Amino acid sequence: MAIEWSGSTPELLLPLERGGGTSLRAQLLSGLREAIRDGRLHEGERLPSTRELSRQLGVSRGLVQECYGQLLAEGYLVTRGGSATRVAPGSARPAADAAPTAPPPPGSRHVQALIADFRAGVPDLASFPRGDWAWAVRETCRTAANADLDYGDPRGSVVLRQVLAGYLRRVRAAEADPDRIVVSTGFAQGLVVALRALTGADVRRVAFEDPGYGATEVEEIVRAVGAPRLEAVHVPVDEQGVDVEALESSGAQAVVVMPAHQSPTGVVLSARRRNELVAWARRHDGYVVEDDYDSEFRYDREPVGVVQGLAPERVFTIGTVSKTLAPAVRLGWVLAPGRFADRVAEEKLISDRGSSALDQLALAALLESGRYDRHLRRMRAVYAGRRATLVDALARHARHVRVSGLAAGFHAVAHLPASADERAVVAAAAGRSVGLYPMADHRALPGPNAPQLVLGFGLVGERAIETGIATVADLLH
Repeated sequence: MAIEWSGSTPELLLPLERGGGTSLRAQLLSGLREAIRDGRLHEGERLPSTRELSRQLGVSRGLVQECYGQLLAEGYLVTRGGSATRVAPGSARPAADAAPTAPPPPGSRHVQALIADFRAGVPDLASFPRGDWAWAVRETCRTAANADLDYGDPRGSVVLRQVLAGYLRRVRAAEADPDRIVVSTGFAQGLVVALRALTGADVRRVAFEDPGYGATEVEEIVRAVGAPRLEAVHVPVDEQGVDVEALESSGAQAVVVMPAHQSPTGVVLSARRRNELVAWARRHDGYVVEDDYDSEFRYDREPVGVVQGLAPERVFTIGTVSKTLAPAVRLGWVLAPGRFADRVAEEKLISDRGSSALDQLALAALLESGRYDRHLRRMRAVYAGRRATLVDALARHARHVRVSGLAAGFHAVAHLPASADERAVVAAAAGRSVGLYPMADHRALPGPNAPQLVLGFGLVGERAIETGIATVADLLH
């Protein structure tokens, strides 16, 4: 599909050698032909007007008109009365000359679901508060100081960090100081810069929950941090959260946990385990990296504060707006222990010189104005309705399937019969245009495991939930 440039088209790079042995006319004709044949100018794309191209190249307009006329005669260009000159259909080189399209990666988890896609970890993108975000961006552009447009502090905008500190103290019971917050480009970067800061303090072994990010994702994290400086081990999760006894015997110096709503199991770290985890960190000079990813969406339980509030000198808390707003916003934060804040900021500086200051100020405006909390309240109601629909649909169509992990967030775990094959169920559901996802993708530890599915309801509406479960109900028995 050709790009429809609004107004004047961008300049067209066509180097001309003056004083050489080849005429300007021949060079211009050759340059335009090659730009079309090589695909630099796509089929249907508008060329600059003869007046504009002559100005850009510093040649006479008559020369450009002559070249356009020749290419029209050769079939490279087309024009209609009162319309721009465009690249003609079929004028590029045959597709065989182009590089082959890379096949999708093996084991790709994403299904083109025509009925329902129960992919976890993605919020309702259609509910992104476009009007509020546009208001915040306009306010930012209207009020931002010139200095705000510079590279600035690698920690991030001081305005956003002050607002975040107040927000985290009130909403998450964190011990938050703006100087210990570093704004990141989402959770993944926050985790990598935090772990790099820890490796700089001679932390060499980090534990990850299992099930959790999964073996492949953990390998990618370790590679981004810098193997072999960092070794990953896995510790199991049970109905109370991370197994601290297993963590004790793992030899890990740091652990990455999801206390408020573990992904994918949905377990909330119990009060006893929280205290045990903090005691482990203090006893072993260890550190906890806390993924506080969707704590805002809770239903039938009391609010749970961050572990960081119990041991701010031992815990990194990483948050993001990828689940509350949308992944495309690409903003998160690391609340670091005091001795690590400068190191995390240095790693952020090395990584990318800082996240978008304008987007940071827009987020600060959303938070301060109350529009962010208003959006959260609306989305809690939306997800609560979908949660109830999912539970009801399973109860009616697959009543033998137990559901857990529903205390918060927007995904649940469906426990299949012991004889079920997770991947076979997923494959069969894909054949019926329903996207289901196996718990196996989140596991790294070997051994027999009960068959389970991770059912996200962030992206799928109530009607599609009902239809999707009814479509695959027989597969779940």
